[in-house]
Amino acid sequence: MADPPSLIDAYMRKREDLVRFFTLRTGSAAVAEDVVQDLYVKISGMETPGDLRSPEAFLYKMGVNLMLDRAKAQRRQAARDHAWSRQAAGEGPEPVAHEPPADEAVASRQRLARLVAALDRLPPKVAAAFRLHKFDGLTHSEVAQRLGVSRSAVEKYIMSALRVLMDEVER
Repeated sequence: MADPPSLIDAYMRKREDLVRFFTLRTGSAAVAEDVVQDLYVKISGMETPGDLRSPEAFLYKMGVNLMLDRAKAQRRQAARDHAWSRQAAGEGPEPVAHEPPADEAVASRQRLARLVAALDRLPPKVAAAFRLHKFDGLTHSEVAQRLGVSRSAVEKYIMSALRVLMDEVER
């Protein structure tokens, strides 16, 4: 009996369809890309369950769960921010400072410096693909055209960059 197709194989085959699916559900291509990238990160450390009948259906279900988790987190954050602003506004005549505490600001700057350094250490095409997609907002196809590589190569470059950056963040 043949091994079931891996989740990564199914992901690579269905990636464009997943992006379209989540773009329709979220109303945003950027959010859809983030959900699909989060999905990849989630499955990259998983083994394909042996009794899995449809890896594609499993991916869509996981993606929907990630999308819903993201929406819930955004609603909770908005509610917290609103409650905090209302409470803080009533505590005195001075306007509330919205800057983070100094220690958090320093830690954030240090983390950003490590991420920028990690980006600078990436191979040139990987770094270029990541910057064009994440910073300039180009689609994978546009990045591929600009760099003169295949769309699949761009996806691999971006996944590679994300792995390096996630490792840096986890340090």
